[in-house]
Amino acid sequence: MLQNNIISVAKETISNEAKAVENLKNLLDQEFSDAVEHIYNSKGRVIITGIGKSAVIATKIVATLNSTGTPSIFMHAADAIHGDLGIIQENDVVICISKSGNTPEIKVLVPLIKNFKNKLIALTGNKNSFLGQQADYILNAYIEKEACPNNLAPTTSTTAQLVMGDALAVCLLHLKGFTSKDFAKYHPGGALGKKLYLRISDITAENKKPKVSPEASINEVIVEISEKMLGVTAVIDQEKIVGIITDGDLRRMLSENTDFSSLKAKNIMGENPKLINNNAMAVDAIELLETNEITQLIAEENGKYAGIVHLHNLIKEGIL
Repeated sequence: MLQNNIISVAKETISNEAKAVENLKNLLDQEFSDAVEHIYNSKGRVIITGIGKSAVIATKIVATLNSTGTPSIFMHAADAIHGDLGIIQENDVVICISKSGNTPEIKVLVPLIKNFKNKLIALTGNKNSFLGQQADYILNAYIEKEACPNNLAPTTSTTAQLVMGDALAVCLLHLKGFTSKDFAKYHPGGALGKKLYLRISDITAENKKPKVSPEASINEVIVEISEKMLGVTAVIDQEKIVGIITDGDLRRMLSENTDFSSLKAKNIMGENPKLINNNAMAVDAIELLETNEITQLIAEENGKYAGIVHLHNLIKEGIL
């Protein structure tokens, strides 16, 4: 019974917040559009402030805006009146987040912002509040009730604020024509960044480049594959890629031949190997490997052999 009660409460919480988020679509109006356009046309930054749980939401919206090309700074509402107002510059736009719009800190802060002549955007659930009346634009994040059974703990309200902030950021992203290349500039670290900027050439530059001629003996092939430690070697004839030999090809050869002294690389190589351009994105290699059920690709540049990309390289880099 206890487990059933827990699941029931969780479902009710999710349902409550989902309904509130769905209703946000009905609250979007001309003021939202005007606020987005004002930020887009502004020569300054976006300063986002709030207190309590709204301050936490403000930091997330700041992070989202920064990562999508809109310079933003978080300013805690309580700290603002004790010196942090110096953050605000002449052309900055200020977004103030408050569910009620009537907290004491907001009532102190808002007139000070207005004195600076900066445009003020209210992200609030109460359009008729002190904040709503003082703001130049209102982003309406009204909710009927919190998910908290006492209708006190900020739950649904902070979710609505977060979603409205995402809507704002995505609208600005579209207006700016923000592309995946732009995104990569702000996310150079981690797996996400590597998916956006890591190229095949970055991998082949680090890997050894196994290669043999078509006339190479099997012993030479085995030595080349072993020394270069990629489980494969390219077969190159006068700088042209003519084939590939994998450790699997060697195993098949050994199972079919007791004497391989007369065999050459050209006798066991796979013809028409799968190639990828050395300037292609590393993430593009994943589809080729999966589609062909292989673990290595030969990289080429201007028709010439550039190196090997191994499945393990992509795993090591964290993009697979």
